[in-house]
Amino acid sequence: MVLVGVVMGSKSDAEAVQPALDIMKELGIEFEVNVISAHRTPDKARQYGQTARERGLQVIIAAAGGAAHLPGVLASWTTIPIIGVPLVSGDLKGVDALYSIVQMPAGIPVACVAVGAAGPKNAAYLAAEILGLKYDNIRLAYEGYRKKLQGDGK
Repeated sequence: MVLVGVVMGSKSDAEAVQPALDIMKELGIEFEVNVISAHRTPDKARQYGQTARERGLQVIIAAAGGAAHLPGVLASWTTIPIIGVPLVSGDLKGVDALYSIVQMPAGIPVACVAVGAAGPKNAAYLAAEILGLKYDNIRLAYEGYRKKLQGDGK
């Protein structure tokens, strides 16, 4: 069953998002991937957010650069957890995306991870932590990863 929706604002974001997909595969988390622009395809964003729960999604990872409205727009259409991933882009190197994601109005929360290489990875690990509250197999896989992490000191 697909539990995580991974959404990016542009096909050009695929390379930056790939580490999150790799981690979720390693942890046994089923996911779907979509390209949805908050600005170019707003109706698609609305439909995706409104139908996320009924399709079985329990977490959405939304990656965007620049104005980075995608995570917030999706959060406005659903009440399942949204993890925003600010992508490095443009002259501000992702700082603009970071501010866009973390400055959500009260009542429409979006979790936010780091700008840069750690961001997509931590989005996948945060999704694993959330899903691990309900799914023992995911919790055990994530705990196994954390034990390995402690062992090699990285």
